[in-house]
Amino acid sequence: MRPPLVTPNTMYALEATEYAQQHGKFMEFHHAAYRAYWDERKDLGQLDVLAEVARSVSLDADEMIQCLETHEFSSRVTGQYQEALQYGIRGIPTFVVGNLLFTGAHPYDIFKSAINQYLNDQ
Repeated sequence: MRPPLVTPNTMYALEATEYAQQHGKFMEFHHAAYRAYWDERKDLGQLDVLAEVARSVSLDADEMIQCLETHEFSSRVTGQYQEALQYGIRGIPTFVVGNLLFTGAHPYDIFKSAINQYLNDQ
C-alpha cells in the first residue's frame, strides 16, 4: 500500500458506491475502489477512474456516470453525512462501541478493551 498522490474529492466515489449497492455490487466495488486508490494511486474524484472501477466489477459504467453527472445519489450521500454529524462523527474511519466514538486508527487493544467493557456493562 502506497500513499496516494492526491487527496480526491470523494463525493463522486461515495455516490458511485451507492450506485454499486443498488446493483448488488457494493463490496466488489468497494474493494476495487480501494485497490485503485491505494495500490494504483488513482484519483477517485475523476469520473474516468470511477468508470474503470465500475467496469472491473461488471457494472454498467455509462449508466453509473450518467447517475453521477445528474447527482442521482447526492441527496442520499448528503443525508448520510448529516446523520453522521448528528452522532458526533467528524472523520473516517469512525467506530462506535456502546456510547463511545473512536475516530481514526487505533491499536487493537483499545478496541478490545472498549468492547470488553461494553459487554461487561450489559
